[in-house]
Amino acid sequence: MPFQTLYRFFLFHMNIAKIPAIGYNNVRLDINRFGGFTRRPDGYMIEEKLTNPLHLAEDMDDSLRPRTLTEFIGQDKVKENIRVFIEAAKIRKDALDHVLLYGPPGLGKTTLVNIMANELGRNIKVTSAPALEKAGDLVAILTSLEECDVLFIDEIHRMRKVLEEVLYSAMEDFKVDVVIGEGTGARTIRINLPKFTLAGATTRSGSISSPLRSRFGIIERLDFYDPKALMTIIGRSARILNIGVTSEGASEIARRSRGTPRIANRLLRRVSDFALVEKKEGIDGGFAGYALGKLEVDEKGLDSLDRKFLNIIIDHYKGGPVGVAAIAAALNEETETIEDVCEPFLIQIGFVQRTPRGRMASKKAYDHLGAEYKETDPGLFG
Repeated sequence: MPFQTLYRFFLFHMNIAKIPAIGYNNVRLDINRFGGFTRRPDGYMIEEKLTNPLHLAEDMDDSLRPRTLTEFIGQDKVKENIRVFIEAAKIRKDALDHVLLYGPPGLGKTTLVNIMANELGRNIKVTSAPALEKAGDLVAILTSLEECDVLFIDEIHRMRKVLEEVLYSAMEDFKVDVVIGEGTGARTIRINLPKFTLAGATTRSGSISSPLRSRFGIIERLDFYDPKALMTIIGRSARILNIGVTSEGASEIARRSRGTPRIANRLLRRVSDFALVEKKEGIDGGFAGYALGKLEVDEKGLDSLDRKFLNIIIDHYKGGPVGVAAIAAALNEETETIEDVCEPFLIQIGFVQRTPRGRMASKKAYDHLGAEYKETDPGLFG
């Protein structure tokens, strides 16, 4: 047996037990060492709220995921670019260039990567950066890839520096150097890798190091969806789940979904639960508004935690500025929960302003909560 094959076998069996999340052929095995989908890889717990854009356990219905670019709704510019790149790779009969997708959570980055592998007709292996602890973990996966396979690394901005250095040569030269032995008897062996596509997804592109970012040939940003696209997504999901919903009902759910398909599908399920229990045959605009009111999701898509966030800035700190750590302490939440779950949408709709001195509530936030607005002085450096 060739040495490279033997070494690959050794790495795989020594390290596979240490890899918490790895998938093959579009099937992901989630060995969740962190205690649930609502626990962040760094150990922080994220509140299971309906408008949380992060992945919750109830979002695991794969039937709602589109399988092809034609089925994928929204993100038209990104979708058309990826279509061109895939067709070019097919014509060349070569691996697709490395792809980096970034943007807020819940917009379809993972779905798009799976679609790429499906459109290319190649296998996909799935893992996440926090799950990779040692260089051997990553090398085990890289050496098990076949020609033109896709390796998907989620949360790639959390990649450890020592693992990034392994990726540099793997992405650029399709080679990986492995040190065998210790001390004076140590030696380096270079293993040739098949040409593959590394697909990375991140919610924080600015946290990716420049050397790693520069090795991606295709970089695309996913933006929040408009209500029209979300209505189409809700209609498609309703047909798959056999839920009766009118266009007015879909519109009501869409405008409260924070521009995020994951939240739209989650709200559709919860509203359908109310319809089922109350023996409502179809979900119209009025019933959707009633059910979402029961769930404390208002017409802007804000829930109770978002409103508490704004009320603390307005009532406790006279509109700000106030540091995010102080807000988190007042809410009894982790700072990361505030930064990842609450703030992005509130900033995007103009309710919160982020300044060097802290967070400030805008006039829109005052108007939404029915509070009296008073102009605040942000200070010399605001």
